[in-house]
Order: sequence, then structure tokens, then C-alpha cells
Amino acid sequence: MNDRMTGLDRAGALEALLGDPHDDANPFGHRAVLEADEQGEILAAGERMLDAFVLNAEFVPRSLGGRLTQADDMVRVLRTLFRRDVTLGLGYGVTNFIASAGVWAAGSEEQRRWTADLLLSGGKIAAGYNELAHGNDFTRVELRAVPGDGTVLLNGGKQVVNNLARADAAIFLARTADEAGARSHSHVLVDMRGLTDEQRRYLPRFRTAGVRGCRIGGVEFTDCTVPDGGGVGVVGGEGRAMETVLKAFQVTRGVLPGMAVGGGDTQLRTVLRFALERRLYGRTVADLPHARSVLTAAYADLLTADCLAMTAARALHVLPAQTSVYTAAAKYLVPKLLQESSRRLATVLGARSYLRDGPHAIFQKVFRDLPAATFGHANSTVCLATIIPQLPQLARKSWGGGAEEAPAELFRFESELPELDFGALEMNARGADGLSAVLRSAARAADGGPLAALCAAFTEELAELTVRCAELRPKDRTVTAGPEAFTLADRYTVVLAAASCLGHWLHDPEGAGRPPAWLVVGLSRLAARLGRRPAAGTGDAEERAWAELLARHEDRRAFDLSALRLAG
Repeated sequence: MNDRMTGLDRAGALEALLGDPHDDANPFGHRAVLEADEQGEILAAGERMLDAFVLNAEFVPRSLGGRLTQADDMVRVLRTLFRRDVTLGLGYGVTNFIASAGVWAAGSEEQRRWTADLLLSGGKIAAGYNELAHGNDFTRVELRAVPGDGTVLLNGGKQVVNNLARADAAIFLARTADEAGARSHSHVLVDMRGLTDEQRRYLPRFRTAGVRGCRIGGVEFTDCTVPDGGGVGVVGGEGRAMETVLKAFQVTRGVLPGMAVGGGDTQLRTVLRFALERRLYGRTVADLPHARSVLTAAYADLLTADCLAMTAARALHVLPAQTSVYTAAAKYLVPKLLQESSRRLATVLGARSYLRDGPHAIFQKVFRDLPAATFGHANSTVCLATIIPQLPQLARKSWGGGAEEAPAELFRFESELPELDFGALEMNARGADGLSAVLRSAARAADGGPLAALCAAFTEELAELTVRCAELRPKDRTVTAGPEAFTLADRYTVVLAAASCLGHWLHDPEGAGRPPAWLVVGLSRLAARLGRRPAAGTGDAEERAWAELLARHEDRRAFDLSALRLAG
């Protein structure tokens, strides 16, 4: 792989390797993907191809021999894989990044080198954070790690970990002190290859409705002594896991939503193809107003989701002190948009949306896979709970007009960025929000018409949020917050999505001038989520968006912002 290749170049190279999805003889096509899913196995031929592609290099910083420089470039490459098979994207790749992120964020040079070498040689690393008894409440984990003289003694277990039984290494969140509080937990990196059956016992695999090929299971440790040194052991210092998690998860939350957009692309493409081919009442399904409306809405929502996802990923570089909010917003809202579109698209496909074989069967696989792939790691409640404590300070310091507007580089999605720096990330935005400040510039640039009305609607929404969030009671600023606080956080994520779309329109060199059709449609749909009346004059935008969708389909281009040319 040429080191000078951009993320989009590498995505194109991977797409070429994946080949035509509709070719039944293609070992990476839809038929092969569905057969592997029916067997509950990950696509073996796909894994061998990704080994040759050295996909793991996408997760290793360039300074350590990998290809990871920009988070949004990783998104582009993995989205290509998610477009073909969500299970392969999660089971082969993303789990490795989730596990290694903690090492990149806090590991010693020796640990970083050890992890990089393992991944670059084709190894797998699992991430053991959650425990079934406590869900996403990491402060109550029961896996116990007792550091000793050059060793760590492990007792207890983890129950729901992807790839654990076939991982060469694993990073575990474990309790290292009995006291309550943030300093009682540590990350422990374990080389799983040298452990005996007496030291560790793998638990039975869980069978899942989605991502059936992912091997999700657990492990029980019994007086398991592992080295603390030589590249493994406690990562980032004893008792420092929580602050590492808060930083590392900003990055993983910042890239996962953008990858999931690939699955939404496949669903939209499948239903559009059906609608153009299937004839009812003397015309195609695509000629029916309801079907066309659903397809156009799904297209606009996909691009809206892509804007928020890519903005969050680039914010890791451009606004690292503010990404605790932006990545949580993306991880919350993007899956929500994709899953809502999925359900609406299913109504157009009808009974075929349930079929597990045939030309449209990939739809139901993605329908099952996307929620499983996006729910894990940090669910929607956790993401909103990350934002809620910051709302009053955001209202006081930024939303009243005091925030410095985000720089143009945040929205120029094809421009290069400096290498990702985990050390620059902050656990709290401290009231800074340059993204929502873009609404001011957008309102000035919108020259009448529906876009101006939409800018006014989101500006009004932010003004109302400013008042309501500043008045939040102390008890509604914690994890025990009531429904109102969660509603406010939800509405704020919609405003951020709108600001992301408008920022891209303002600063993208190819987007200057007349707003693209999808922007007006997408913003109208976001405004409707807030209960605001649709802007007048959006009918023309819907017709133009439909024409653009058809043109992309005919030209075999991705439906996301990259418009990557697809195989087949």
C-alpha cells in the first residue's frame, strides 16, 4: 500500500478488491456474505483478503508503522467494508481499534510498540470492558487485578466480549482497589496466547440476532498470573483507567458512526434497485409518490448522518478539547437516523425485507447488524449522559454568542489534517462549542428561500436551549437526570447535526453557492424532529434530490459525501 495514498484512495482500493456484490461467484459478494451469516460464521475469504490488505494498519499510528493519521480517513476505509458486510467490519477490524485505542492513549512506548507489532503482523486484540451484571457502569466492574512484583494477578471474568476466544491479546478494565471512586480501576493488557486452561476458561459463545458471525463470549480467570512488563500489563499507570477511557472512547465514538453509514448506503441501494425494477399498476414502485418520498428522505438522512459523523471525526484533530460533546452526539444521533431510515425503507421493500435469500436478502442482514454494531461500546443513553452534565456550561459560555466559530478545516472533508493526538483530547469541553456557532455564519450566507428559514429555525432552537439548559437543576446534571435533561440533550444533538451540514455547505469548495438539494431536505427533516414546521419551498429540493439519487445510482457512486465509485 502506497504511503502517499489518501484515505479515499485506500477506500477505492479496498472496494476494487471486494468486487461486484451482485456476482454470485464473487467470494466477497452478497451471496457469500449471506451464506456465512446463515452459518453464524465470519466470512473467512474476506478475512484472508483483509490480511493481505493489512487492514490492521489503518488502526496503528503512522509513527508506529501503520497508516493511521486522520480519523476520518479510517472512517472512509472501514465504511467501504461496512457497506459490504457489517459483521466483517466489526469482527475483523473495529474491535482491534477499540482495544488498541487505550494503548495509544496511555500506554508506554514499549506497550505501544508491542501492540503495533501484534496488529501489523495480523494479530487480533479484544476489548473487555462491560460486565453483564453492570452494563455500561464501569465503576462497578468486578474483574479483579492485583499488581505484584512484575506481575498482575487476575481473578473474575468478562462475559460479552467480541473476538475474545480467538484473540492473541486483550485489554481488560479491572478493579485494582476496593475503594469507590475513579482511582480504583486500571487497564490491563494481557497476552492471551501463553495462558493455560487452569488460568483462564473461555465461556460459551453467545448467539446473536445481528452480526451472527461475530464470536461474542467471555472468560473466567482463576489465580491467573500475567506479566507486568515487556509490552503487557498495566496500561497508563495503576488507577488511571477511567480518564484513559474518557479520552480513548472519544476517538472510538468519533469513528464508529461514520463507518455505520456504509450499512445504510447498502440498504438504500438495495431498496432503490427494487423500486426501479418492480412494476405495480403499470408503473414502477419508484414512480409511486410514497415510495419516492421514502427513498429521497433516506438519501437526505444518510448525507445528514455523514456530515455529523465526519465533522465529529475531524473534530478529534481540529477541536480536540471539544470532542467529548461532538463524538457523543454523533454516536447517539447517527445510528438513530440510520435505523429510522431502515424501518421506513422496509415498508417499500415489503415482505422482501424479511427474506434471508434472494437478490434483496442483504437488506434484512444489515437491518439486524446495524443496531448490534452501533449499540455496543456506548449506547444512546450513555452518550446523552455524557452530554447532559455539560449543558449548563455550554449554555452560559457558548450558545449566547460567546463561542469562537469552528475553523473551516473542520468542514473541508477532503483536506489533510495533522496526525491524531490522543494527548490533546480533554474529558470535558468546559463550555466551548465552536460547531453550533456556525449557525450564525450560515444565517448570514443563506440568501432567502427555505434555507434561510431553516437557519432561523435552528438559531431559535439554540436560543431556547440556552434558557432551558441554564436552568437545569443540579440533580438533572448527573447520571440520575430526569427525562427533561435527556430531551434537551437529544434536541442539542439535532442542532449539532444541522450545524455540521451547514458548515460543510459554507466551507466545502465544491458546495459554494446554491445549496445542494439534499441539504434543504435534510435540514427540513431535522427541523421536523424538533417539532418545527417545514420550510416553504422544499418541494423543488425534494425533486432535485431524487434526480441526484438516481444519477448516483446509474453511475455506481456511493450515496455518501465521498461519492466513491463502487465495484460492479
